[in-house]
Amino acid sequence: MVIAKAWALKKHFDGFPKTSDFDLKKIELPNLKDGGEQKLLLESVFLSVDPYMRPYSRRDMKEGDIMIGTQVARVVESKNSAFTVGAFVVAGSGWRTHFISDGKDLQLLPSSWPESLPKSLALGTIGMPGLTAYFGLLEVCKMKPGETVLVNAAAGAVGSVVGQLAKIGGCKVVGCAGSDDKVAYLKKIGFDEAFNYKSVKSLDEALHKASPDGYDCFFDNVGGEFASVAINHMKKYGRIAVCGAISQYNDSVPQKGPYVQIPMIFKELQMEGFLVSRWNNRREEGLQALLKWVMEGKMKCHEQVTEGFENMPMAFIRMLKGENLGKAVVKV
Repeated sequence: MVIAKAWALKKHFDGFPKTSDFDLKKIELPNLKDGGEQKLLLESVFLSVDPYMRPYSRRDMKEGDIMIGTQVARVVESKNSAFTVGAFVVAGSGWRTHFISDGKDLQLLPSSWPESLPKSLALGTIGMPGLTAYFGLLEVCKMKPGETVLVNAAAGAVGSVVGQLAKIGGCKVVGCAGSDDKVAYLKKIGFDEAFNYKSVKSLDEALHKASPDGYDCFFDNVGGEFASVAINHMKKYGRIAVCGAISQYNDSVPQKGPYVQIPMIFKELQMEGFLVSRWNNRREEGLQALLKWVMEGKMKCHEQVTEGFENMPMAFIRMLKGENLGKAVVKV
């Protein structure tokens, strides 16, 4: 018999989440039985903390529910021939150390995954954030070689992949982030221009200086004031992929604006929100492409690893405050 630990949402977040909003529970898991549904016992090895968890918790969760989220897990016991003991999978089973599955909600790591590559990357660059960048840039922004791409929250899990994909695609890339260390990281991974939005005197001037001719594509992870200023720097027929709005997730009072109609009309812009799940039928295509670029050294990966399942809430809060560089993960 296995005793699993799990983090539950004790209280819906008011403003920034606090550690007191979470409750650590112990759950007794039943033994696997022969016959019936083919079951698996899995243990989490790495767990993901992501910005989407903040708005989704309000929309989809009740107080007392186990926190939503994804993990890389190892099969400990199997009565399902499709999954051997010791195999690694990506699961969406929330903030748990152990869980039971019938296998339908599990995705094996790509068979071509090399032993030398950290399996935690299946939660980042070669996982949902990487796929978000891949499909958002190629299908929503429809970037073309020679264009100029703007991405905010550029040192995060999605933004850092967006910038590198745009460079692979032959584009000029401008990124912004919230610290000088992050800006230095963006330069290191190939961004043409990068600036610290917290220290520039004028966001408007910084965007103009980075690309005086404007931007063909804008991959927006932030929303709010940044988006309302950036839209005025778009070129005619520019495309904007609305991926996230992290500047607004923790607001108790909704922000006003931005009012996008006038620049959208005069510049004939396209602006489209998206969820990566739209391309679930092409997941394998995206993962294989990302894995190939990582193995060829064309895409660099940085992870902010927090040790210990007991530190999940703190890792989540730090990520929302922008304290992570690259993908934030928790190692059990």
